[in-house]
Amino acid sequence: MTSMDKHNLTGLKEFILLGITDRPELQIPLFVLFLVIYLISLVGNLGMVILTKMDPRLQTPMYFFLRHLALTDLGYSTAVGPKMLVNFLVEQNIISFYCCATQMAFFIMFIINELFVLATMSYDRYVAICNPLLYTVVMSQRLCLVLVTIPYIYSTCISLLITIKLFNLSFCNYVVNHFYCDNLPVLSLVCSNTQEVEFLILIFSAFNLIFTLSIVIVSYLLILIAILRMKSAEGRRKAFSTCGSHLTVVTVFYGTLTFMYVKPKSSHSFDTDKMASIFYTLIIPMLNPLIYSLRNKDVKCALKKLWKKVCSIFS
Repeated sequence: MTSMDKHNLTGLKEFILLGITDRPELQIPLFVLFLVIYLISLVGNLGMVILTKMDPRLQTPMYFFLRHLALTDLGYSTAVGPKMLVNFLVEQNIISFYCCATQMAFFIMFIINELFVLATMSYDRYVAICNPLLYTVVMSQRLCLVLVTIPYIYSTCISLLITIKLFNLSFCNYVVNHFYCDNLPVLSLVCSNTQEVEFLILIFSAFNLIFTLSIVIVSYLLILIAILRMKSAEGRRKAFSTCGSHLTVVTVFYGTLTFMYVKPKSSHSFDTDKMASIFYTLIIPMLNPLIYSLRNKDVKCALKKLWKKVCSIFS
């Protein structure tokens, strides 16, 4: 690329997203598959927000955090999903410069927030199992609000910092080897010095993962100790059942993000990253309402109650 080409790209107005595959025969089947996945995620997470807001039995701290988990899942899956679906139906996957920056900003914000919501839920389970008599006192409404508000503010600040820094650099290419504007694929198109942005991404990614994962690990170690001290086999079974699903999704989510972000830029394979990205941007938001909530008796009762109300309205 000549210096004139590079100069022209400083006024870049749009990017081309390569998408998931370039095989035409797979476009429609993949569109249908991911449309179904996104709709399930949309209905499941919106349903969880509505249920935990409306039903009087779901007004505890646990369901308060589940509501914000659902909002967060809905946020980052919607930041990516609709644009990805449109790209299956068009000939050239074009996204404007500012839409790309906006998509990246929202995605980073919600992903960071998800880490803190999962960590907060671990702490909530620790208090519920290890200090059940003090649960309502410790997990007060004020503390719950603080535990969700601070991560929203923090994740927004980090997201804006990284996005603004990255999109103020000079680009010497406009073809993004991904199905959405993720920071690493976009960063690979920059022809100016990227050390500062790379450092910020690495430091904040490592801090967010290590800090929140430490809360999860410590909470679960204390939960495990409390469970082993329980004399009742039924009590141990219920405690393990309560924590098992959350721990499984935490392991998968943290593992995927660690694989994606906490490694040198040179070791990235964008094709492998695409597969990992599909998993945590679309599959996990679809599974979370099922894993965390639909197995819960209170949520099932709330769903039945809501369904009866809907049926009575239309009958």
